[in-house]
Amino acid sequence: MRGRAVRRPKHVITSQSSGYTPVETKLEGIHMNSSFEKVRLVEPVSSGYVHLMAEVDSRLPFLPASSTKRDLLKECKRQCSELERRSDVKSAVTFRAILIPPGRGEFLKRRPGKVHVAKFDVVILIETNTVEDAERLRQSDIFFKIEERVREAAHYLRVITASNVKRIGSVDHKRDGVFLFNYFFADDTDQNLAVWEYTAGWFQQESGLDNSTVLLPNHTQDSEYNIINHCRWDHLRNILPSLLFKRSFRSYVLTNFNANNVAAIPILYKLA
Repeated sequence: MRGRAVRRPKHVITSQSSGYTPVETKLEGIHMNSSFEKVRLVEPVSSGYVHLMAEVDSRLPFLPASSTKRDLLKECKRQCSELERRSDVKSAVTFRAILIPPGRGEFLKRRPGKVHVAKFDVVILIETNTVEDAERLRQSDIFFKIEERVREAAHYLRVITASNVKRIGSVDHKRDGVFLFNYFFADDTDQNLAVWEYTAGWFQQESGLDNSTVLLPNHTQDSEYNIINHCRWDHLRNILPSLLFKRSFRSYVLTNFNANNVAAIPILYKLA
């Protein structure tokens, strides 16, 4: 079948991620297309994550940064270098936003005011050895110092701890590229994860995506977003033309998000 909306049988979500219990959920009105296969996954890692998200400049992210933002990025990079000396930290990376790409879809319009529409222009992602390490780091003096420094400069700030619930492959932070943080808002997290497996298959096929780490917040009260997808491409030309010019991005990816009450809020970044 091609280009036809049909109901799918119940789909079982499975994950080895710490703190996540698989449940059975049903995908609604999946828009089937025989050209796109479900995503190919590897086992999640047992790492923990601390993710800081901030809006510093009110201007669009691809315009020149303010002096406040430039100074903040330098300080965050320095603090992340210190964090990477800790035995419980695998990596600590600062990112600066470069572009808000297409992909938000229609679901946000049906839930006005229910979620902050992310425009994070400065974010930090810290990977720790375990989920427990992430929780301890979140409460540590060194992280409190980073958070307070960002809070001074930002007009909006959120911090979450998370685990890895789905994974295509590890995201390479050792070299620059184009990094995606996709903030998902949905009526149901399990349905969000289930439909993500289908739409991520489109990205694997149409953009050559070979890496992705899906973060599941540890505490729902701390996060407006159900899941956060993080991945990388080498260049903008590897991803942006697919979003702009391939009709199947809207007819397959965005249609399936909308049918399952899922909204993606994507932002593209470079290493700071």
